[in-house]
Amino acid sequence: MSNKLKIPFAKVPVNGNEFKYIKEVLDSGWLTTAGKAVEFERKFAEQVNAKHACVVNSCTAALHLGLDALGVQSGDQVFVQSMTFTASAEIIRYLNADPVFLDVEYGTNLITPEILQEAIRKHPNVKYLVLVHFGGQAAAMTIPGQEGILDICKKNDIKILEDAAHAFPTRLNGKMIGGFGDITCFSFYANKTITTGEGGMLTTDNDELHARVKTMRLHGINRDIWDRFTSTKPSWEYDVVEAGYKYNMPDINAAIGLAQLEKAEEYRKERQTVAEFYYKNLSGIDLIDLPVCHVPFEDHSWHLFPIVIKENSPIGRNEFIEKMAESGIGTSVHYKPLHRMTYYKQKYDLNPEDYPNTEKTWKGNVSLPIFPYMSEEETAYVCESVKRILGYS
Repeated sequence: MSNKLKIPFAKVPVNGNEFKYIKEVLDSGWLTTAGKAVEFERKFAEQVNAKHACVVNSCTAALHLGLDALGVQSGDQVFVQSMTFTASAEIIRYLNADPVFLDVEYGTNLITPEILQEAIRKHPNVKYLVLVHFGGQAAAMTIPGQEGILDICKKNDIKILEDAAHAFPTRLNGKMIGGFGDITCFSFYANKTITTGEGGMLTTDNDELHARVKTMRLHGINRDIWDRFTSTKPSWEYDVVEAGYKYNMPDINAAIGLAQLEKAEEYRKERQTVAEFYYKNLSGIDLIDLPVCHVPFEDHSWHLFPIVIKENSPIGRNEFIEKMAESGIGTSVHYKPLHRMTYYKQKYDLNPEDYPNTEKTWKGNVSLPIFPYMSEEETAYVCESVKRILGYS
């Protein structure tokens, strides 16, 4: 085996116009939400073929604003999968509504049309869905010649909030994620496919939803700061029309996002190269399950590469992670499911047996390093280490 390397779980590439655009913001003397944020919104909307984009300071903020705009109220119920980060469900509680947790398809960690149909049969009064595009792969929003999730939701009058924190740039049937459901929310957290350090984006084709989100993003004020700053009319005049939030993104962060956006497809291709290497070199190991990919590789953003250590493995998930760390390799777990989290488990009396695919995944899931410009030497070292730890070399 090659000499020990040090490989982080994620590494942020900063090899574009980040410093140039940040300097432009600093030189402008206006550091909060301004021209760079507006430009980031415009270019992102163009990229995903959405009519509107609204930039915010986190994906959680985008999800909260999205559910609010869709009309979720106290006492409502909202479908959401258990195999996701807590933000997908906590925003439901922000509005004093209740999550209805769903199982996922094993191998993809996605809600399928069949899972959704069964959930509707059991809970016919639920009219909202938070749909997670897991790991960079799109859920089956549309299926040529068949009934997809969009069709099912339209038939049952269910509004969709797409959680695309993992899914940029992701495509489905030739269309970018960001223009399918009522609202789509993206994350630009530090380890995402593109980053602003902290940040998020909400896209929609609906004028009324966009207007609501834009107002609620900044204290419920009817004119944002940049509009007031650039206006020829008295800049102090504004009105508060709702009790809103403080969710705007500063221009420094937007400047980073603009530079990252320019390189998004290059970064995606780089991640795909790593994923293809993993599939080629790990496919013969019968003690692990590799992620299932239902779409062409080029339609997947490859935010994650999650494997599952099978129950018959002599080494469990936790020990595997420890031995990978000893080998200098960073890993992560996506995710400990929400039905196992104390808050949700106790509040809703959740039973792990109701989520068999999620449980099967959770007991052995480990995400391997995947990031742009990860060298073949590094990727090979990860594969060698996986095989050695599992007793294959």
